[in-house]
Amino acid sequence: MHREPANLYAHLSAAFPADPGLPALETGAGESWRYADLDTESARLAAFLRRLGIRPGDRVSVQVEKSPRALCLYLACLRAGFVYHPLNPGYTAEELGYFLGDAEPAIVVCDEARRSTIEKLAATAGIRHVHTLGRDGGSLVDASCDEAADGRVESVEPRDLAALLYSSGTTGKPKGIMLSHANLLANTRTLVSAWGFTERDRLLHALPIFHVHGLFVGIGCALLSGASMRWLAKFDAAEVLRFLPECTVLMGVPTYYTRLLAQPGLDAGACRNVRLFVSGSAPLLPETFAEFEARTGHRILERYGMTETNMNTSNPLDGERKAGTVGPPLPGVEVRVVDDAGNTVPAGDIGRLQVRGPNVFEGYWRRPEKTAEDFTADGFFDTGDQASIDEDGYVAIVGRSRDMVISGGLNVYPKEVERVIDELPGVRESAVIGVPHDDLGEAVVAIVVAADGSADEARIIAAARERLAGYKTPKKVVIVDELPRNTMAKVQKNRLRETYRELFRRSRQ
Repeated sequence: MHREPANLYAHLSAAFPADPGLPALETGAGESWRYADLDTESARLAAFLRRLGIRPGDRVSVQVEKSPRALCLYLACLRAGFVYHPLNPGYTAEELGYFLGDAEPAIVVCDEARRSTIEKLAATAGIRHVHTLGRDGGSLVDASCDEAADGRVESVEPRDLAALLYSSGTTGKPKGIMLSHANLLANTRTLVSAWGFTERDRLLHALPIFHVHGLFVGIGCALLSGASMRWLAKFDAAEVLRFLPECTVLMGVPTYYTRLLAQPGLDAGACRNVRLFVSGSAPLLPETFAEFEARTGHRILERYGMTETNMNTSNPLDGERKAGTVGPPLPGVEVRVVDDAGNTVPAGDIGRLQVRGPNVFEGYWRRPEKTAEDFTADGFFDTGDQASIDEDGYVAIVGRSRDMVISGGLNVYPKEVERVIDELPGVRESAVIGVPHDDLGEAVVAIVVAADGSADEARIIAAARERLAGYKTPKKVVIVDELPRNTMAKVQKNRLRETYRELFRRSRQ
């Protein structure tokens, strides 16, 4: 009996257009990459990495800027059975040291500007290979240019890992999230069908490619349907508006849509060929939803996912898109809302959101006890999000029980930031919260109790910036005499969020 291949790349390449000369992507500068180019370059990179001694299951850690070559490296890892480990280019040396020590990659690929730093970290972690990769090449491209483009696609098992992404937790120590070929294939197939992707689509890809949204959702939907992409190195509202008329789909975070609404040229004419606007990674405000529809005639499709699961729910392509909701569960995905005792709550009631399906990750890297803690006996993953499900089955995310902040579509875990701030001279303790921000959705704010009166906002922010990626660094620091606590001495972050919810609005007055 014939069994379909498990390797995600085998499925992606099978969906490539019959004419390999068709464009897979064009950059903002007009550089074109054909489907044949992606296939050849990924095969060449895979062959070189194999020759270095990288084996199926080995991790390949990657901290590079977005580029077509970075996409080829991801595809090379898939086809060779390596585990792709993307890292935010904004991570500091301290953050990188932890990730490399925990993931134990066989090789690290970085930008040329970071090579010296990465080489020192790699030596400390016992990593033998470091190569560079950028938009214009790098040592990885130079070293692999003479390799034969071996078209082999490694045979893997469905549960073999395709990617390892990190997400922090309440302890502040990031956890490795193991995503298998089966996880990514199941979710991508579902999204291509649910969102109606075909080879006639052109995706405006302005997302970063170091997390789920841009890497697996955007790229996956485009390649598995044989569509093309307008590939932008980063989101710039004016540039997105320039290319919007030629595209059929835009995927973004809420910040993208608020910035587009600030562009006077955003109207129905600019969106004349677009069939779908997708928003995710953070809650979309109903006001943004309404204003965008009024300006363009399009109702944004909001969906819900997370690193551990890819996409769980989505408002429908055809049917009612309810503002303030993330839609019903996608086909093959089960969701439920439970109380603290694990009992399913009635429709409309709020509780903890749990999810089960082929999209849900294999577990936490080398943390079986944490994996067991976050899964129920009947196989549901506890997302940590507070939600309700209405009578029509639409899910609304109403809060995050773990106090996570989502700033500009990126996850910030307060404990990680608090650990850095609490170690600074003059700081007795801190509480990090998310505060409403018109552009970012939420901004990171640190409420700090000074130890001796020497704590200073500017010094705290500067010190935090040295150790944390920019999106995690507090936008403001508020010095207070004490933090509000409940009878169990737990800091009441809900009170802090309420107290400072107008902080950025007041600062503009």
